[in-house]
Amino acid sequence: MTALRVLFIGGNGTISAASSRLAIERGHDLTLLNRGVSAGSDAPDARPAIEGARSLIGDAGDPDSLRSAVAGKEWDVVVNFRSFTPAQAAADVEIFDGAVGQYVYISSASAYAKPVEHLPITESTPLKNPFWQYSRDKIASEDLLVRAWRDRDFPATIVRPSHTYDERSIPIPGRWTAIDRMRRGLPVPVIGDGTSLWTLTHTRDFAVALVGLLGDRRAVGDTFHITSDEVLTWAQITRILARAAGAGEPELVPVTGREIGRELPDELDGLIGDKVHSVVFDNRKVKALVPEFTATTRYWQGAAEVMAWRDADERRRVVDPELDAALDRLVARFGS
Repeated sequence: MTALRVLFIGGNGTISAASSRLAIERGHDLTLLNRGVSAGSDAPDARPAIEGARSLIGDAGDPDSLRSAVAGKEWDVVVNFRSFTPAQAAADVEIFDGAVGQYVYISSASAYAKPVEHLPITESTPLKNPFWQYSRDKIASEDLLVRAWRDRDFPATIVRPSHTYDERSIPIPGRWTAIDRMRRGLPVPVIGDGTSLWTLTHTRDFAVALVGLLGDRRAVGDTFHITSDEVLTWAQITRILARAAGAGEPELVPVTGREIGRELPDELDGLIGDKVHSVVFDNRKVKALVPEFTATTRYWQGAAEVMAWRDADERRRVVDPELDAALDRLVARFGS
C-alpha cells in the first residue's frame, strides 16, 4: 500500500478516532486539524490523543481559519468529519481545489428518503428528509459537491455512515439515565412498538472501509454508505444493553418517537427523522472496492465495551434527574 499524505478535519471523535488510528497503523502520514480545545486528560470522557498524528490548529466552521491553517499545503486525501452545512462544503471546494487528490465528505445515511419505501437501502435510494434539518443540510452539501465534481473536476467522494458508535455511545432514549433505570429495575420507553429495525456500526468496523477508500481513484465522484450488516429491533437493542449492564430482563414501554420527543426535545428531530424508520443497508458497493471490509463487531460485544467504559469511572455514570423524571412521565402515561 502506498503511504498517503492525509488530512482529517476532526479526527478524534466517535466516528473518526478509530479511522485515525487505522490510517497511522497502515503507514499513512496523517495530520489532524481541530481547534486545539478539548477536555483535560483527567476528564471522565477525555479521548486519548492520536499517537503518531501531526497536528494543525484551525476551526472547520470558519473558512478563514481553515484556509490559514492549510495555506501552502497539498494533500493526497482530505477527509472532513466536521462539515455540516452547504456553506462549509462550498468553502472547502474553494480552499482545497487544486491542492488535494481526493476530498472525502462525511455525510449521513439519515439523508436517505424518509419514510423508507424499499429495503434494503442502496446508494441509489433517493435523498429526502423533511423531518430533520441536519439531514437536509447534508443533502444540500452533497448536491454542491456533486456539482463541483461535474463542473470543475473537484475530486469528491461522499461517505454516508449510519449510526456509528464507540464505547461512549448509548443509542436509546435517555442514554445513561435509561441504563441506570434498568439497573434499578425501573421501566424504560422503547421506540415505537420496539419492532422497527435499526443498524448499529462500531467505529472500528467503519474505519476499515473508510481507510480502504482513501486514495482509491475509483471512489472519486462516487458515493458509499458504510454500515454493519447486523440488523436489530429497538427492543433487541435495549435488551442487549440491559444484559450488558447486568440488569436482567427490562420492562419496555412502547412509546412513539414523537411522544418521546415531546419529553426529550433534544432527541425529537433525530427520532422522527431517522430512528423511528426501519433501516437495512446493502453494503455491496463499498465491499467491491474494499473487499477486506466486514463488520465483525456484533452489538452485544459493543454493548459490553460501553458498560465496561462506564463502570471504569463513576463520573461516567451520572444520572440526570430531569431526564429521569421525563422518563418517569413517559412510562406513567404509556405503560399498562
